[in-house]
Amino acid sequence: MPPHLSADSPADRPPGRGSVDALITQTRRLKGDVDAVRRGAPDDASDPRGRWQRALYELALHQLDDLDAHLAQLRDGPQPPAATTPAAPAGWAAPPTGSLLSRVGSAEWNLLTDEAGWSGELYQILGRDPATPPLTLDELPSVVLDEDRPRLTAMVTDCLIDAKPIDGEFRVVRPDGGVRTVHMMGEPVLDTDGSTASMWAVLRDVSELRRSQRMVSETRDTLQRHRHRAQARHRVAAELQEAVLPPEREVLRLARPAPRSLDLAARHLPSAAGGRIGGDWYDALELPDGEALLGVGELTGQGVPAATGTAMLLGAVRGMAMAGTQPGRLLDWLDQLLDAAAQPALSSAVCCRYRPGSRTLVWARTGHPAPLLFRDGTGRRLTAPDAAHAQTVEALEGGDLLLLHTDGLVPQDTGTAAVGRLLDLAPRFAGARTAQECVRTVVEEFGETVRGDGACVLVARVTS
Repeated sequence: MPPHLSADSPADRPPGRGSVDALITQTRRLKGDVDAVRRGAPDDASDPRGRWQRALYELALHQLDDLDAHLAQLRDGPQPPAATTPAAPAGWAAPPTGSLLSRVGSAEWNLLTDEAGWSGELYQILGRDPATPPLTLDELPSVVLDEDRPRLTAMVTDCLIDAKPIDGEFRVVRPDGGVRTVHMMGEPVLDTDGSTASMWAVLRDVSELRRSQRMVSETRDTLQRHRHRAQARHRVAAELQEAVLPPEREVLRLARPAPRSLDLAARHLPSAAGGRIGGDWYDALELPDGEALLGVGELTGQGVPAATGTAMLLGAVRGMAMAGTQPGRLLDWLDQLLDAAAQPALSSAVCCRYRPGSRTLVWARTGHPAPLLFRDGTGRRLTAPDAAHAQTVEALEGGDLLLLHTDGLVPQDTGTAAVGRLLDLAPRFAGARTAQECVRTVVEEFGETVRGDGACVLVARVTS
C-alpha cells in the first residue's frame, strides 16, 4: 500500500521476524488448546448453557484465527494491491469462505486516474473472478445490500471530502447469492497540495465472527430467559407454599381450645439455600365434633407442581376430615384422588385424629415414619400393623408430647438412626413448657443440616 503522504513522522520500525514468529507459535498453541477443550465439551443441543459455552469456544477460535492471519501479514510485510487486474490461474476457484486467506483483503482507488487495484484476497472475499476488473468506488455499492448502501456511501464521502478514516461494516452479496459481512478500514492518501489523491482500505470478512457473536448473544439471552422463568416459577411456588403452610413466626392453634386439648406448633425447614420448593406439608385443624386433625406428608416433584399439589391435597384432607372420615379411609381416598389427578403423587403421609374427650389418638400412615411419643423424659416410636393404611389407636396422657416429621428432617441418617437422634431429645422436651419450645429444640438440632429437600416437623402437646 502507498504511504500516507500526510504523515509527519515515519512509522515505527516493525518488530523483528523472529519475535512475530514466536507470537504466531503461541497463538496457534493457544488455538489448539481451546479447540481441544471445545471438542471435549458436552454437545447437548437441548441445554442452553451448553450451547452458550460452545458458542463462546467458537467465538474464541474465530478471534484466534484472525489474530493468526494478522500476525502472518505482519511477519510477511505489506502486500500492496496490484496496479493491474490479476490474471486468473487455470482452473481457478475461490477457496472456502472460512479459510484464513479469504478473510483479509486490500484495495486502493486512485481518484486522479480512476484506476482501482485489489489484492487477490479481496476477490476471494467478494467471490469474484480475478480475471474481471476490480470495481471502482462508483461501482462498489452495486454488490452491497440495499439497506447498507447509505452507510458505505457516507463512509466513503466522509473519507474523500473530510479526510476522515473509514471504519465500518456492510454486507455484500456474492455472485453465488451468498451474503458476507465485511469490515472496512481505510484512509485517504493526500497529494502534495493536501488534496485527496487516492483512498486505500483493508476489507476483512467478519461473517463467521459476527455469526459466532450472534450465537453467543442469542444463547446468553436464552439462558437469561430461562433464568427469569425459573425465578418466576420459584417465586410462585414459594408464595403458594407460604399460603398453605403457616409462616415460621405463627404458632398453630386450635380455634376453640377445650379442656384436655392440644398445644400445637410446627415448622417447615427449607432445602439448602431455599433453592428447591418441594411437596412437604403439615396440617392441624379443629373438627366440628371437637376432635383435631393432625398430619404431615410428602408429595413427589418440585416447584410449582409440588406447591399446587400440596394446596390441592390439604383441601382434600380437610374436606374429608370435616366430613368425619377416619385416618385409614382418608389415606385410601387420598391415594385414589391423587392417582387420578394430573399432579404429583403422594409419596408418604401420616394422618392422626385426636379425641380430647378420651385422650386417644387414632392414626394411620402410608410409607411414612410413624409418630414419636414422648412421656416422662423418654420417647418411643408408635407401632402399627404392616398393612397399608391400617388404623391404630393410642391412649395418651396429660403432658404427653407427639412429634410428627418428614424424612428430610434428618437427611444424613435413615431408619432407626434418624429416629434415635430424635428420641435423644426426650430430656430436653421434658423441660420445655410449650410445643413451640420443643419445635425450637428440633430446629436447633437439625436446622443447620444441609438438605436437598425441605422438611416438616409438627409437635402436639397434650395439655393437662
